[in-house]
Amino acid sequence: MITVSTDKTKLDVPFIQDFLKDIYWATGRTIDEVQTTIDSSLCFGIYLNDVQIGFARVVTDYVVFAYLMDVFIAEEHRGNGYSSILIEAMMNEPVLKNIKIWRLATSDAHFLYEKFGFKALAHPEKMMEKVTI
Repeated sequence: MITVSTDKTKLDVPFIQDFLKDIYWATGRTIDEVQTTIDSSLCFGIYLNDVQIGFARVVTDYVVFAYLMDVFIAEEHRGNGYSSILIEAMMNEPVLKNIKIWRLATSDAHFLYEKFGFKALAHPEKMMEKVTI
């Protein structure tokens, strides 16, 4: 049985960190850094028979803006539609229902997010960033 939960006490932090430390967007992230991101975000765990198989988090002000981050399904569970279940749960989370602007960055999963209404920035020339890594 697949379930999605925002209960942070259910999260398997070592599992999350083990995945993130080797992925292109979070290479080298330590367990302390992962815990800090969890503490500062609305987190979603996805579970197969109560065993965590994926994770995602949202950084938000709960009114205007939400940013999806660290979305993943463990390699051995990919191809079963679990990422769609996870994203759908995030999009339907009651505390996020009034968000006006959702954003994310991805190098390889555009097809997934497009199913939920995400598209390329209308005015990327207005966006700025400061990267310190």
